[in-house]
Amino acid sequence: MKHLIFVLSFCATPLFADCPAVTDHSSEMERLFEQARAAPNDMAGRGISDKMWQIWLQAPDEAAQATLDRGMRQREVSDFVGALDEFSRLVAYCPHYAEGFNQRAFIHFLRKDYANALSDLDQALALSPFHVGARSGRALSLMSLGRIREAREDLLLALENNPWLSERFLMSQGGPLALPGKDI
Repeated sequence: MKHLIFVLSFCATPLFADCPAVTDHSSEMERLFEQARAAPNDMAGRGISDKMWQIWLQAPDEAAQATLDRGMRQREVSDFVGALDEFSRLVAYCPHYAEGFNQRAFIHFLRKDYANALSDLDQALALSPFHVGARSGRALSLMSLGRIREAREDLLLALENNPWLSERFLMSQGGPLALPGKDI
């Protein structure tokens, strides 16, 4: 019996281990934001955006990274239930890792569950206030709920740090988030 208890406690340890602290990438992100603002064209801007995502997608440890990667693979094959389970597992294990909430929000968004998407995006932004992916996701969720003024405000905040987001076209003349014009 003692051996069984030892084996069970040994096997359970990783499930109850604490997620390590999230690495502070704020100075690196600020440098990338500056580069994005100064990028001469869309191609250069997209390259900088990719570097931002490389940072956001670095989980705090191997267990969290494996869970994040599984969830993203499931999302890629439209297994939204499986992806939601993985991202929920990730935020339970690493409640200070903003990307876990951002990825779970994306699944909610894809399932048209905008209220839960907004809740997770708010949590992601509380942890990482300059996460332009979460901020633009929040804009898309608000837009889907018909909350256009709020959506526009969030998208403008995201574009301040990365003017090359694909969502920028929503602000173009005639776009759903275009700034109101003057009547003739």
